Amino acid sequence: MAKHTLNLLVGDNPFHGISHLSQERARVRSTEPEADITQQATRLVELSLQNGANGFLFSVDTLTLSIIRNLNKNPEFKNTSLYAIAPYAYEYVRKSTQTGGTSGLAKNLAKEMVFSTNSKVLVMNLGGLMRFNLSALLKTYVAYEISRIKSASAGKLPLKAFMLHEIITDMALALNMEDLFKAYIKFVEGYHIRPGFETRNFSCLVKKFNEWGIDFSKLTITSSFNKVGFQMCPTQRDCEAALEQAKAAEIIAMSVLAAGYLKPVDALDYLEGLDGISGLVVGVSKEQQALETFHVFGHDAALPKLPC
Repeated sequence: MAKHTLNLLVGDNPFHGISHLSQERARVRSTEPEADITQQATRLVELSLQNGANGFLFSVDTLTLSIIRNLNKNPEFKNTSLYAIAPYAYEYVRKSTQTGGTSGLAKNLAKEMVFSTNSKVLVMNLGGLMRFNLSALLKTYVAYEISRIKSASAGKLPLKAFMLHEIITDMALALNMEDLFKAYIKFVEGYHIRPGFETRNFSCLVKKFNEWGIDFSKLTITSSFNKVGFQMCPTQRDCEAALEQAKAAEIIAMSVLAAGYLKPVDALDYLEGLDGISGLVVGVSKEQQALETFHVFGHDAALPKLPC
């Protein structure tokens, strides 16, 4: 099979203290001062972009929005593509502890949404909000998160796709919420942004979307794909088979290194052999890793040294 060029995205998991294999590694990361994390994370994203990555895939929270604001300061990164995932559950758990629990969080979030969201969106969905209609709630929330991203990027960095986090995607799949998926897709398209989904149940999503007549060519989907089948549910074979039915979509592979178990060259060989993968996302936690990883995925055999 002919090899193809992959879209290379730098991910944000290491910046949040997320490690899929090591709890100790995650705990150590989470104790670092916030200002230091922001500075170091920005540096890692910039190095990745300078050495082969062409976009940033991130969960929407205060840290990643700060990284985007920092990227705005350098014209070198003005064409960096943004791929957003929301909601970032940990941010809302943290906020709930600061605002007096769930009720305090709800009040605080409602206030932020009212003042930051397009008034037209609020008016259009007001009736649904009063009735706690899920589609209206989701549209208003999505508008709120998109407004946060656009404010941070100041129109300098293009938001290519907005994806629902796997906790929303997979729950809605389990509940067969066809209307919710279709309403969300139509709403995000209205912003001239690709609607998307992060999922740990790729084959199930593909099956359901085909049954519902959803056009894959309009979507961006992020899911696990790697040589050893790590986090590929229900099986590696099922996920690979589903690619044939969804290859019209922009499909971004995550967990490509299987939480560090695989080397980049092995991961690349596997991904390039799959018909339907459009790109990949890799999180980096060290400068040398940022330098080397994207050169391997970018087919550059000569690895330059880190700048002083």
